[in-house]
Amino acid sequence: MTTTVLALPSIMDPMYWLGEGGLFASAVLPGILVIVFIETGLLFPLLPGDSLLFTGGLLAAAPHPPVNIWVLVIAVSLVAILGDQCAYFIGRRIGPALFDKEDSRFFKKHYVTESHAFFEKHGPKTIIMARFVPIVRTFTPVLAGVSYMRYPVFLGFDIVGGIAWGGGVTLLGYFLGNVPFVKNNLELMILLIVFLSILPALITVGRNVIARRRPAEGD
Repeated sequence: MTTTVLALPSIMDPMYWLGEGGLFASAVLPGILVIVFIETGLLFPLLPGDSLLFTGGLLAAAPHPPVNIWVLVIAVSLVAILGDQCAYFIGRRIGPALFDKEDSRFFKKHYVTESHAFFEKHGPKTIIMARFVPIVRTFTPVLAGVSYMRYPVFLGFDIVGGIAWGGGVTLLGYFLGNVPFVKNNLELMILLIVFLSILPALITVGRNVIARRRPAEGD
């Protein structure tokens, strides 16, 4: 009984599962890279890219990290850049038809129109700036492809943006993870970030449930 009670705090600690030697330690790097690629390259804008990279940096700052910080920074930056290349050529392939795509559970037309307005306002530097704007960063490379932005220009700006976002946000998490207060409360910080990451999705689901119930109640 005592052993079970003493073991509970360890089980609740994210580093018990994700730290070096943890059950899911080997999945940390591949998991982060897969999610980054899906968000940037496969037009799936609802994934928590910023908080994910920040959390990855926090994990890399732990005493027994599941991944080296420099391996993480380089890998994330490369995958973010590769994802955008995929999205750019999807845009070249789809063309203006993207603006006529019907809304679905994960795709809303206003994602494209808002990203297009951002792109029109800021021009090529949008490729860099959009990295730090959720949803917009997913569709900006697609719009660059739709508008037939010269590929060398797109690639140059995208490399800068990919390194600034992939490396910058990850390193921010790493350096904050070395702050004594954060380091001493690492499990709490990670759980808080995870909660804030899924909160928008929970709110969206809640709104959809309420919207579906209202017509039924009216009947």
